[in-house]
Amino acid sequence: MVIMESDFETQGNQTKRIKIEEESTNRMETLPRDIILNILSGLPTSSLVQFRCVCRSWRLLGQDPDLVNMHSSRMAESNPTCLIFHCDYPIKNQLYFVEFPSSNEKVKKFQVPFCSAMPEFDVVGTCDGLLCLSDSLFNDALYIYNPFTRNCKELPKSMHNLNQEVVYGFGCHPTTKEYKVVKIVYIKNSNKGSAVQVFTLGSSAWRSLEKVNHHLVNWPSQQVCVNGRLHWVTWPGRYTRIRSIISFDLADEKFREVPSPDGNGLSRCNYHLVVLGGCLSAAVYCHYGKLDIWVMERYGVKESWIKKFNLGNHVPKGFQREMEISYKISRFTSKGRFVRVVGLTKDGEFLLEYRSRALVSYDPKSTKAKDLVFPGMPKWYRTIVHVGSLNWIDAFTHG
Repeated sequence: MVIMESDFETQGNQTKRIKIEEESTNRMETLPRDIILNILSGLPTSSLVQFRCVCRSWRLLGQDPDLVNMHSSRMAESNPTCLIFHCDYPIKNQLYFVEFPSSNEKVKKFQVPFCSAMPEFDVVGTCDGLLCLSDSLFNDALYIYNPFTRNCKELPKSMHNLNQEVVYGFGCHPTTKEYKVVKIVYIKNSNKGSAVQVFTLGSSAWRSLEKVNHHLVNWPSQQVCVNGRLHWVTWPGRYTRIRSIISFDLADEKFREVPSPDGNGLSRCNYHLVVLGGCLSAAVYCHYGKLDIWVMERYGVKESWIKKFNLGNHVPKGFQREMEISYKISRFTSKGRFVRVVGLTKDGEFLLEYRSRALVSYDPKSTKAKDLVFPGMPKWYRTIVHVGSLNWIDAFTHG
């Protein structure tokens, strides 16, 4: 008898849910299409993903190219972002995210559809809502992945050597609208130089290019894309500690050296690249955790480099001695410096990541720092600033 009552209750709930879906769909269909698109295009990406799960007609509407384009345009104008936390502790890699800015938002976990095929990965880069992920164990597999739609595509296999060191890049040129992955291979303990390949989304095979005459830093998320060009920092030379900035034009597929400022601006060995306000920028490490921020205000113009900010030192409250026990478990802490610039907020505050386990917002005007703590944050992570979208990879590969 109990089972029968439970069955009737379940059937009643299902009938009620179907009725609500039908009523919601009917109300939506009575509105003009322009109004529907205007309303939906202003929603956060995570809300639109939930919207698509209501019923079949709403799912189809969520895939409407006009809605996808309007949503992408409005997101670009209002500049809302989410923060992705790439975690590799305690065991396999996970991706978490939180809408930003938000003070009470809980961190949620993305369901990575290829985690069994590629349990350990690096985030190469992010572009137009898409992530490029590479296999960190074997440097073999590559995926393009939209974490919100869970749409993903494995790229064809390319050249592989057991004794290789690989540098990746991922981005899109604003004019050609082509999305490309660049793979630069160095053979360890060899004087053969580099081998370069490029893959264009929508094609079927990798293409070989001329080698690059520089040894680029291979740490993930070190590449930045500005003006349709990917950028990396070189390793210091054998006889000099000066590093250079190398670009790869996604249109003509040529490597070039980016002019550095005169004097001692970027002559120090330790600095990393970041995009601030759409400009190529460099965060130079100083003593005691301080940073000098150099900005190239006009791309490609050497004289436009200026030292725009000086960021003071800060020790986050989240640093606890007992956490040092697991300090070397996360590979994110094995490289890099004490602090890393993640990005710039709409309010002009810097997002800083400390030792891959603390996130801080820093106001350069007041020189005040604020620890950012979200419920459910992982213990160890690498932060990626990501603009979510409903873009489907097939639309990019065949558009």
